[in-house]
Amino acid sequence: MSIPVAILSGGMATRLMPITEKIPKSLVDVNGEPFISHQLRLLRSRGIVKVIICAGYLGEMIQDFVGDGSRFDIQVEYTFDGDWLLGTGGSVKKALPLLDESFFVLYGDSYLSCNYNEVQTAFEGSGKKALMTVFHNEGAWDTSNVELEDGRIFAYEKQCVSPRMRHIDYGLGVFRREAFAVVPENTSYDLANLYQLLLKKGELAAFEVRERFYEIGSIKGLEELREYLAHSS
Repeated sequence: MSIPVAILSGGMATRLMPITEKIPKSLVDVNGEPFISHQLRLLRSRGIVKVIICAGYLGEMIQDFVGDGSRFDIQVEYTFDGDWLLGTGGSVKKALPLLDESFFVLYGDSYLSCNYNEVQTAFEGSGKKALMTVFHNEGAWDTSNVELEDGRIFAYEKQCVSPRMRHIDYGLGVFRREAFAVVPENTSYDLANLYQLLLKKGELAAFEVRERFYEIGSIKGLEELREYLAHSS
């Protein structure tokens, strides 16, 4: 049975301004529908039946549109950052009471058509606290930030990249609940910091995905996704 997905939808989406001045990134129009409609349908087609939306900036608008998820045939619940943004790691920490012992974490601007069952199986077989999906990017669609050798991550760094980094964080992670024990409550915390900590402790597995990623975090990415969906429907 598929584990639930936490969708990180709390960011300010500054790179999409002025489009996101009055709407959250999840509701940006993609070929006549809010992006999250495409995202939820994709997840359901991959066997996902439960989603927790970790909302922040204008998050109530997402809840108003998606509701309980029934029209997407998927169960949707929500957590809200509150008075300040909790970051990618802090918002998942807040959502833990609604999640299972293991769960996916997906960035709210990512459209990832990989095989989620394969990713889950790889995670469960690894025996580790977390798994990062990676893509052999070679700097093509964004800056490569992962050094992968023989299926093992040797380095992950968003700021200080090196020529040995030919892969990129694909945008889908899997975690055991206990991995978040180190994350403080109600405090802004970056998921990248948790990944790095788990890597140092030997608790981060890797799964190499073959399908390229799509995202709406930038104008260029938004245009690429619109074109991809127009030709794949």
